[in-house]
Amino acid sequence: MTSRSTLTAWLAGLDAAQLARVLGTRKDAAAPPEPLSVEELAERLLRPGSIALVLPRLPLPYLQVAEVLAAWGTPLTHGALVRALGATAPTAARKLDGVLAALADHALVWPDCDGRLHMAAPLRQAWDAPLGLDAPLEELLEGVTSEELRGMLVALGIKPPGTRQQRTAAVLEHHGDLQRVASLIAKAPAAARQLLEHRAKSAPRHKEFIVFGAPVADTRPGERWALDRGLLIRNRNGYGLARMPAEVALTLRGADWHAPFEPAPPAAELVPVPAVEVNREAAAAATAFAAHAASVLSACSSAPPARLKSGGIGARVLARIGKAAQADDAVLRIAVETAYSAGLLAVDGDRVAPTEEYDTWAVRAPAEQFAVLLQAWRDLQFTPSQARDADGKSLPAVAGALACDGCLQARHGLLTAAAMLPEGQGLKVATDLGALVAWHRPLAHPAPQDETPFAAAVHEAELLGVVARGSLSPLGAALLSGGAEELAAVCRQLLPKATETARFGSDLTAVVTGTPSARVAELLDSTADREVSGTASVWRFCGDSIRRALDASRTPDEILAELNAITDGPLPQPLSYLIADAARRHGHVRIAPAVCVIHGDDPALLTEIAAHRGLSSLGLRQLAPTVLVSGSPPEKTLTALRNQGYAPVPEDTDGTVRIEKVASRRAAAVPPPRKATTKADIRRSAHRAAEASAAIETSALVARLLTAPPTAPKPDPFGTGVAFDTDTEEIVAGYAKQLTYTDVRQLAHAIDAGTAITVEYVAASGSDTVRTLSHLDLDPPYLEAWCHLRDAERVFTLSRIHSVMPV
Repeated sequence: MTSRSTLTAWLAGLDAAQLARVLGTRKDAAAPPEPLSVEELAERLLRPGSIALVLPRLPLPYLQVAEVLAAWGTPLTHGALVRALGATAPTAARKLDGVLAALADHALVWPDCDGRLHMAAPLRQAWDAPLGLDAPLEELLEGVTSEELRGMLVALGIKPPGTRQQRTAAVLEHHGDLQRVASLIAKAPAAARQLLEHRAKSAPRHKEFIVFGAPVADTRPGERWALDRGLLIRNRNGYGLARMPAEVALTLRGADWHAPFEPAPPAAELVPVPAVEVNREAAAAATAFAAHAASVLSACSSAPPARLKSGGIGARVLARIGKAAQADDAVLRIAVETAYSAGLLAVDGDRVAPTEEYDTWAVRAPAEQFAVLLQAWRDLQFTPSQARDADGKSLPAVAGALACDGCLQARHGLLTAAAMLPEGQGLKVATDLGALVAWHRPLAHPAPQDETPFAAAVHEAELLGVVARGSLSPLGAALLSGGAEELAAVCRQLLPKATETARFGSDLTAVVTGTPSARVAELLDSTADREVSGTASVWRFCGDSIRRALDASRTPDEILAELNAITDGPLPQPLSYLIADAARRHGHVRIAPAVCVIHGDDPALLTEIAAHRGLSSLGLRQLAPTVLVSGSPPEKTLTALRNQGYAPVPEDTDGTVRIEKVASRRAAAVPPPRKATTKADIRRSAHRAAEASAAIETSALVARLLTAPPTAPKPDPFGTGVAFDTDTEEIVAGYAKQLTYTDVRQLAHAIDAGTAITVEYVAASGSDTVRTLSHLDLDPPYLEAWCHLRDAERVFTLSRIHSVMPV
């Protein structure tokens, strides 16, 4: 029976409560516009996309049980599964029953009427080699000829039957008896036994570089003996590495071997943690982060950071923002990435600038601001605090990182693991949460620079107050529940209200305890230099900071009035003196816009010119009795004055009069008339054409005519007049617009033919690199390939490939 038919039969036997539980775990199939039949529901539950959404959220024992079922291939009974997992102890057996019940609730594993366990066929594809085992013997024998089957039976001492089907059944019957296979291997030559034992412990390798044209030579000692008896099987064409059937590998692993099964999370040292201390530490961390984030985004608002040519904000610009906001790199990156994800920042040409939503966010209370950023952090599909890639190169911020569901699951797994801790207890070492994350979300991805499992995710959670004292804080619990209103209420409860006043000192400082309100922060940022940010912020006044406020069109009286409105006492006298002194020296020198200057010795003449209505379009302004400035270029000003009857003369930058010399006009040279063509010229031209035609070989002309297309191809976007040969070329050209047509064809050919290629690539950090790639897999707009430089699988963006070269 197929997995669909067995699932349909199982669903038909469920009551309403059990069916509701199944639908509750698979929300993608739970909300159809109309009621579904059992057959339609089974089809929805078995969709690969539906299972792919569930799989990353499963804990480790769920995947271990599913991997055993995938390795055996055929449905197992409950007793066979218990023996395969070694779960014979009562506690382990109860845990296994709970895992099977949860897998059934997810419609991933279910029993049939005979008690055998079936699994969803798409789930089986999650493992290339489950438990390190190759395909079952029956599958591998499909590529074996009838004559080869006869040879196997003769080598095994069995009389071969007549048909291929009967011979296949005979081999399956022999190898299905584990004791008989074990006895056969025990009598094998030493070289063959060593080879089989080594292959049984190592994962199968299906891909191997071979030389086409000849089968792989039998160079491994003992391999021929195993091939003759069906303990190893090679493909029909004789190419590739010999494969070991799963039954043979399990026999070699021994009766005592069993698949790994960890029904309980790893043990960690716990210590009592009062809820009051957790709330206090979470509130302090959240308050500090909210203050730093407000400072970071305020710095971005004052001077929008420039973007790199490759995209994102570079390390140097980030360092400048961090220095201005007094925030370290991790806090800075989290603040910028969450603000970008929440729509508070957006790309504006060559800069990343605040949006109108930022203006609304900036005037909110700190608790509301923090709730917006915290929700964005929970849903980020990458690790925002990651500053370097797997190669150790600096990563820009807001560069559009590739979506990583494993990174998202690491964050969700962290919340789940912390929520599973006993109430009133926390981990003695917070980094031990990483091991729990690996159990709750085994498909999650740690950051490349993590010294301990998921260290970056744990550190981010502590910075945000989600995890405090090694346990889940109320903020984390609200994030896990997913309710926006609940999260906002917890933020208002833990974070203090914005501070509306500042304490001014005689040392020209202003101190704000807690988080300053938007009005206070904007006023102090515009009149002073911020020195410290966090639970308490400190600003220092100086002559330059007051001058900045005056440059922004604020008067000294306005500055004093605004500072008096936020002080909790009288302003210190040194601050008042500083403002008055800066105002006294401000504006003594003025800068006026001017394109050119008009000056002369007659003040009355210049006054007349300045008042002349015919010259109003020049934008003249009199700065002194003998000096005018014009808003028009010198040539236009000179012509306008002369047209109004004045007699100005141009002047060079050094003050000398420039002599104008009008160039004499000259006509272009007329080419000599062509000589009339005579009959003799025609005969000579025809003779030269005949000689050139005779120089072309007839065979070459025939070859060109045969290879010419019957009709002209449709021109491609490159304008070369050559059409795309394949769909791959058209796809690559659509995303890698910077490549030439030759490069597009080379890359497309390498993808289709499975050959290696060398590319010049611009990494996300902005650095150029040359990589040799093989095993190319096109997934627009990305290219997945094996990178020979890093000796690992990497994902490359097609738009970042700038040239292609053969290997």
